[in-house]
Amino acid sequence: MTSDCSPTPCSPESCTGAPGHEPASTCSTETSCIPSAWAASRVQTPSFLCRSRLLPGCLAPCYLAGSCNSPCLVGACAWCEDGAFTSNEKETMQFLNDRLASYLDKVRSLEQTNAELEGRIREQCEQETPLACPDCQCYFNTIEDLQQKILCTKAENSRLAVQLDNCKLATDDFRSKYENELSLRQLLEADISGLRGILDDLTLCKSDLEAHVESLQEDLLCLKKNHKEEVNSLRGQLGDRLSVELDTAPTIDLNRALDEMRCQYETVLTNNRRDAEAWFAVQIEELNRQQLSSAEQLQGCQTEILELKRTANALEIELQAQQSLSESLECTVAETEAQYSSQLAQIQCLIDNVENQLAEIRCDLERQNQEYRVLLDVKARLECEINTYRGLLESEDSRLPCNPCSTTCTSSHTGEPHSAYVICTVENCCS
Repeated sequence: MTSDCSPTPCSPESCTGAPGHEPASTCSTETSCIPSAWAASRVQTPSFLCRSRLLPGCLAPCYLAGSCNSPCLVGACAWCEDGAFTSNEKETMQFLNDRLASYLDKVRSLEQTNAELEGRIREQCEQETPLACPDCQCYFNTIEDLQQKILCTKAENSRLAVQLDNCKLATDDFRSKYENELSLRQLLEADISGLRGILDDLTLCKSDLEAHVESLQEDLLCLKKNHKEEVNSLRGQLGDRLSVELDTAPTIDLNRALDEMRCQYETVLTNNRRDAEAWFAVQIEELNRQQLSSAEQLQGCQTEILELKRTANALEIELQAQQSLSESLECTVAETEAQYSSQLAQIQCLIDNVENQLAEIRCDLERQNQEYRVLLDVKARLECEINTYRGLLESEDSRLPCNPCSTTCTSSHTGEPHSAYVICTVENCCS
């Protein structure tokens, strides 16, 4: 930074020939601001500024902004009378030292606070790390495997249900066949019982006929016996004296007659038995024919009923399979919706957390921006004060053993020298 008057430091050679402040010299002195607080912390107030006289040099009064307009020594060249620092200058130095110490303490406290905040932010980030979206791919794979197993189990259950229904149909078919056979058996047993009754009747008839034949045989024997007795009695009455020859018909052979009668009765019995057997066979054949026709009709009706039952069961099984498939699809859709809704809720929660973190980060950035601006202002003030210290140090370095000299600026109009005063402000220091 270049001052307005551009003074040059006085040397013994330049001050020997200026007892009456006649010569005017133009000099340029540059003062640069120390950029960091570390360099400012190394600037210490020299002890000789407070307890020794300044050697004759070029000093100019300066009014520091922010220091209650207390005059201080600033610049490379300034007015200075032959003597020590005034009390105001000592107070200004003390005030600047106090300000510098307070600023350094404040910088240390801000560094500690910044370290604490960084530690807290790091801990918060480490704590919030588990809030990231977890890797649920293994769970999804397990769920898919379980769903596949459930579908396979449902298909197996449907197949077993179809087999069970087929077994039920086969059981119903065998039961109907058993009932048909049982009804046929009952019909045959009824026919056999009827035929047994007829056989018993025929047996009774046979026994009656045999009894009649026996009675006839007994009658025949009685007749033969009576005939013999009569013949014998007549022979006994007539004796051998009477020989009567009669031209009569030959006598009938009773044995032959009985044999013929027996043959006739046996023929009649045989014919009756044959007729009864033929009638019984005709009746049985008619009954069998009716039974067969009825059985065929019954079998056809039962077959039709079984076909209708089988068709109804097949349709019912297909309906149950479609219902189970629809229910499984509805369950799958519900599970998928629940899964995606849970994932959406998790993602929404993560989005809310990220938005909250982003809002907190924005607030922290705004706060840090404000703090940064405040620190920039503080830095500017510190640089101004550092420049003031540097000016004091340079003025101490430029002290001369000769009489004090004055810096003059030659006017373009009058050419008369006049004193130069440098007003140091924060804007001048920062420019």
